[in-house]
Amino acid sequence: MEERRKLLRQRVLKSAKIVYNRDHSVVDCMVRNISTNGAQLSLPNTLGIPPRFDLRLEADGQRLGCEVIWRHAQRIGVRFIGR
Repeated sequence: MEERRKLLRQRVLKSAKIVYNRDHSVVDCMVRNISTNGAQLSLPNTLGIPPRFDLRLEADGQRLGCEVIWRHAQRIGVRFIGR
C-alpha cells in the first residue's frame, strides 16, 4: 500500500465524539491515529456521518473541525479544517 500522507500520523487510542447538526447529533468514536493535519477515526458505522463535522476529544475537550477524505464501513479518514 502506498503512503500518500504528507505527515506521518502518531498511533493513539483516544475516545472522542463526532458532533454535527448544530450540536444536536453526537456519535462516539475512537481516534486511531492523528497528525497536525488529520486523523483516522473508528466507529460502529459510518452511515449518516456528514462530510463535515467537529471532532471533540474526550481527554482535553479540544474541538477540531473535520472534513471527510475517505470512509469505509467502520473507519473514516479526516483532514482538519479551519486551522
